[in-house]
Amino acid sequence: MNHATAADGTRIGYDVHGAGEPLLLIHGQSLDRTMWEGVYVDLAESHRVIRMDMRGTGDSDVPLDIPYSMELLAHDALAVLDEEGVERAHVYGFSMGGKIAQTLAAMAPDRIGALILGATAPGGSNEVERPHHTSVALRKANTEEGRDLIAHLFYSPSWAEANPETVARIVPRNPLRAQRRHYTASVKHDGWELLPRIQAPTLVVHGEDDELAPVANAELLAERVPNARLLLLPEARHGYLHEAAPKATESVRDFLAEHPLHRLR
Repeated sequence: MNHATAADGTRIGYDVHGAGEPLLLIHGQSLDRTMWEGVYVDLAESHRVIRMDMRGTGDSDVPLDIPYSMELLAHDALAVLDEEGVERAHVYGFSMGGKIAQTLAAMAPDRIGALILGATAPGGSNEVERPHHTSVALRKANTEEGRDLIAHLFYSPSWAEANPETVARIVPRNPLRAQRRHYTASVKHDGWELLPRIQAPTLVVHGEDDELAPVANAELLAERVPNARLLLLPEARHGYLHEAAPKATESVRDFLAEHPLHRLR
């Protein structure tokens, strides 16, 4: 386990796997880097994969004296790249991590290679709202009932039943006060005006049956980000990266291979 230090002194945990062009993985709201289990191994066959824990999760510090925002979390990501001596990296953000990735790509375009936006949304008034029952599930995430509801939103029942270890990794288990800060940061985020500023080649990936981040948001992102490509995965829910493997991961690897860092300078 490695740590980078953010500008405010917060220690951000991360680990590194594989070799090749650097690829930063940013996990979803209130989860941690372990949500990438399985996926990161395949990505590390061709890339130097850096998995970070957002502040408030995993092996990172849990500061509670300031509100969290996408900008703050994006700066934490840059601190990780700086600690690793990485001048430029590809970035793969999932769910709320996709909002962080959008922010990072807009505010530091010279640090980003290709961009993968998975199961995410633009935020603000343009975001297509999730159904009410999904918000209820998120509020109950730390209860037994809530864990079952979250599993149902991420995966089809048969897949979840067959893969309990993966389901366990997508249930929020970090400090509740930090989870609330993540939730507030996500709700307050509005990236609509940032999206046209993204210069990175961008792949938007989404499960067609996603209710946590309705699939219409993927279409908005693909239209709003210049020259973005859209990949929709049939019969996949929010956790497409696991349930739609290996196709989802292979598509990401193929996209990154099309856009090597040396061609993006």
